[in-house]
Amino acid sequence: MVRPRRLAATGSIRPGQVADIPALLRLEEACFDSDRLSRRSFNHVLTKAKASLFVAESAPHGSDPGGAIIGYGLVLFHLGTALARLYSLAVHPSQRGRGIGIQLLDYAESETRRHDCVALRLEVRADNAAAIALYESRAYRRLIPLPHYYEDASDGWRYEKRMRFSPSPTVPQVPYYHQTTDFTCGPACLMMAMTALDPSRTMDANDEIRIWREATTVFMTSGHGGCGPYGLALAAHRRGFAVRVVVTETGPLFLDTVRSAEKKRIMARVHESIEEDFHLAGLPVEIAAISATDIRDALEAGWIPILLISSYRFNAEKVPHWIVVTGVDDRFLLVHDPDMDDDLLKTDMDCVHVPVPRAAFDSMTRFGRSRLQAAVFVRRRETVA
Repeated sequence: MVRPRRLAATGSIRPGQVADIPALLRLEEACFDSDRLSRRSFNHVLTKAKASLFVAESAPHGSDPGGAIIGYGLVLFHLGTALARLYSLAVHPSQRGRGIGIQLLDYAESETRRHDCVALRLEVRADNAAAIALYESRAYRRLIPLPHYYEDASDGWRYEKRMRFSPSPTVPQVPYYHQTTDFTCGPACLMMAMTALDPSRTMDANDEIRIWREATTVFMTSGHGGCGPYGLALAAHRRGFAVRVVVTETGPLFLDTVRSAEKKRIMARVHESIEEDFHLAGLPVEIAAISATDIRDALEAGWIPILLISSYRFNAEKVPHWIVVTGVDDRFLLVHDPDMDDDLLKTDMDCVHVPVPRAAFDSMTRFGRSRLQAAVFVRRRETVA
């Protein structure tokens, strides 16, 4: 239970409730000309989302024993990560200049720490000088510009504040690309890795589908197939990159998740064909377990790791999913997650350099009854003189 916090001068800050939605909608109208949260969005964050919505309430007076809602904040937490996002902070225009925004920000930071998150990120309009001054006065660090970010095409900035400590991972400059289909996380990750190694490359949906066609192993139980490690490695090899594949088992992956004998037969044939091309290309494969230390060592040696995980830690769905590791330190792995899923409030911001507790590595990277692990490592191909 989160206790209400006294507000300076009068009133308090308390957790939001569904009954507050009408007042929150009026506050949105008063504070924002565009990019307003809808009734549906408020209901979602109050009843379903992993989030903290809190309201600043004026002191009770007259016939209003509960006071009026004069401000609110919304912090989002994403399953399986240690990153929080301040999605919205609003104070009624008539109440500004009284320190309410600072206290809402304090509350947001305390909620971030209470959820054991290491950083709080936010977005702010580039023309909102007052908000920028507030965030910078509280040690928020400007990360990147956001051109034409808002609904009215206004520019923005992304800021971040570390809550508990400042990790110093070696973070390659890996650009972000979110997959455009449900089944192309592997190609999206491979494009990010290749473009990090060769910035002259472009990332687009055509290349995403082209790589998927080359690399799919049809290992999903329904719908379009996903991409396996051998296929992704072959696609990178054909595009001029050095590759390594590490898996914990031989043969076609995820065969035990399919009931149909005919589907199993097709999956086996596809795997045999890709594996034959893989060996004809002389590419190395290691049958071994994968640890967070292995990932860190690979990064330091110039490899970009593309890691197969169970997406349960990200979206509570037990499906195979590819991510790109962009850094490792003693406590966290930083990852680019190409899937923005169907969260109404999720954007690219929530998917880049996401800190995942290193202690969760084994549970995140072992999939299915066989505890499968798989990774593809991509690096610049060395030139022989």
